[in-house]
Amino acid sequence: MLTIKECAELLREHDGYCILTHLRPDGDTLCSAAALCSALRRMGKKAALFRNPDITETYQPIVAPYLWTEGQRSFTVACDVADSTMLPERFRGAVDLAIDHHPKNPGYAAQTLLDGDRASCGELVMDLIETLCGDLTPEEATLLYIACSTDSGCFSYGNTKAATLRAAAHMIDCGANNGALNKQFFRSYSPGRIRLEGLIYANLQSFRSNQVNIAVVTLDMMRQAGATEDDCEDLASLPGKVRGSRVNFTIRELEEGRCKVSVRTDGSVNAADLCARFGGGGHPMAAGCTLNADPDIAALLMQAALNEAWPEA
Repeated sequence: MLTIKECAELLREHDGYCILTHLRPDGDTLCSAAALCSALRRMGKKAALFRNPDITETYQPIVAPYLWTEGQRSFTVACDVADSTMLPERFRGAVDLAIDHHPKNPGYAAQTLLDGDRASCGELVMDLIETLCGDLTPEEATLLYIACSTDSGCFSYGNTKAATLRAAAHMIDCGANNGALNKQFFRSYSPGRIRLEGLIYANLQSFRSNQVNIAVVTLDMMRQAGATEDDCEDLASLPGKVRGSRVNFTIRELEEGRCKVSVRTDGSVNAADLCARFGGGGHPMAAGCTLNADPDIAALLMQAALNEAWPEA
């Protein structure tokens, strides 16, 4: 494992950077990657983000200036990618450097900068950028604030620590407009998203005196609501709003016979260990996996795994 100083030296030595983000990219992977790309360009390096086909409308204009257009890239960097299975197949086994905050990162890259105590990869990239080239630019501060705030639920999740808030304060000092960004990402929704939330709540399943909650999002619900991929950001937080909730599943149908499962816990159960049973992973209180099953079967599988890991009293 590299230290931040060693990672900075490695990045100074190379050029021609292809920066990778994970499948179904969120704000942390995209904006951490974009901020790093900006810093490398400030150093006179050639750097760009590989064009992730899953980028939503929310993030497309934000990362557009950093996307790969043409030319060869000789050094690959993965940002916020917990496992090589979350990368495009062509890059599996071909990553030179991983920058990550997932504790269970298996070390798939040739070199790794890892800090599992960070709430977001953005916090780690902030320290790396300042080691590389001094203070953050306002653009980099904005990108990193998006990364940090989206991975911490606007600083409301259990992964938020004093260090997370200090990092966010520093990003604000460097030019991030926290008020505008918080409204854009946490208090502004399309009509389709609002209708979708209504359907999710109407079909919410609760067990163990509301300690366990399951939210299901089917393709049919998406069609009924008129919702798009862009409306699916942070759906995983919805079942956790039930009073008394401790373990929550959000099961989203991706296509017939295939579902994405997001798990959120209060620490009663290790979410990463639970998802690892199905080839997934993440953090102790927030993790995910993909199941080749319909939503109803996926719910039963996750309940069975939970009952084994956390038997009902």
